[in-house]
Amino acid sequence: MTKYEELQKYLEQNRYTWLITGVAGFIGSNLLETLLRLNQKVVGLDNFETGYQRNLTAAIRDAGMEGASPPFVFIEGDVQDINVCREACEGVDFVLHQAALGSVPRSIEDPIRTNDTNINGFLNMLVSARDANVKRFVYAASSSTYGDHPDLPKVEDKIGNPLSPYAVTKLVNELYATVFARAYGFKTIGLRYFNVFGKRQDPSGAYAAVIPKWAGRIIRQEPVHIFGDGETSRDFCFVDNAVQMNLLAATTDNPEALDQIYNVALGDRTTLNELFSIMQQHLSPLLGDRSPIQPECQDFRRGDVRHSQADISKARHLLNYVPMYRIEAGLELTMRWYVAEYTSDSHIQIGLPEEPLPGES
Repeated sequence: MTKYEELQKYLEQNRYTWLITGVAGFIGSNLLETLLRLNQKVVGLDNFETGYQRNLTAAIRDAGMEGASPPFVFIEGDVQDINVCREACEGVDFVLHQAALGSVPRSIEDPIRTNDTNINGFLNMLVSARDANVKRFVYAASSSTYGDHPDLPKVEDKIGNPLSPYAVTKLVNELYATVFARAYGFKTIGLRYFNVFGKRQDPSGAYAAVIPKWAGRIIRQEPVHIFGDGETSRDFCFVDNAVQMNLLAATTDNPEALDQIYNVALGDRTTLNELFSIMQQHLSPLLGDRSPIQPECQDFRRGDVRHSQADISKARHLLNYVPMYRIEAGLELTMRWYVAEYTSDSHIQIGLPEEPLPGES
């Protein structure tokens, strides 16, 4: 039995109160679903700027609590409001801080808004959680912090120069967390996400991530664009792996694991060309008799790094992290979800299995 399996059994018998900021977003709603499944009480905070009410509804439904009264309290508000943050942190055991204004291109176009949410909002949450004496503050960091450092795989203590305002904000978050540990003894853990994907990730909008954007376009039979030559590579991480890391980080009793930064990834690398091929492979049988779509290459995107891959040995050693899903298994489940969610023809409405099918670990 893995450490995560042991933790799930423990949480089923012991209820805590968790605060998820950005709860109506992609990762936030997956955290909500998992915690509700595990009989936990959840407080959620979101301003619906990039999150959706439908994600909350779906998380409650998928946790098996539709029509019931789930142990979930929602606060509509902004992390830029210190009073809202203080209200949300009251009586909370663990904070999972996911709220942020994401996207490298968006930050390049509007660095001020990115700074206000990601830095000012983060500091508001740190202060509020510290004052509320929460047991642990786990926050979403980013692989963008590695910037122009050339080494692969990426190791937590070797970073380069940031390549975007978004990367700057995520680096500042880490610096603030370190200072709060030294100045106040406040326990934090930062999780550098590497290209997380899965159900409820929005395929629409100018700043959609590559997997949901491509899935939506393939389903609608629209052109798919690849930035560059398609050999750009990323360490794509299924959302359930990210959920595992959040829960392990929040509850660890290993003192060496605290006040640390961890990569959250698979520890592998997939090119955009390979990604497109795998997605087509899983979507084709779900969509019926359609001609395969050929991707179109465009110029490289400003602020993007060429290759990214994580070293996850630190997370394995200190948090007992074992990725449950390889990219193929994660993409299979994700593509089924997109087809079921974004098609209307009854002959291709496909439901997800009640329990996920674990990939090779």
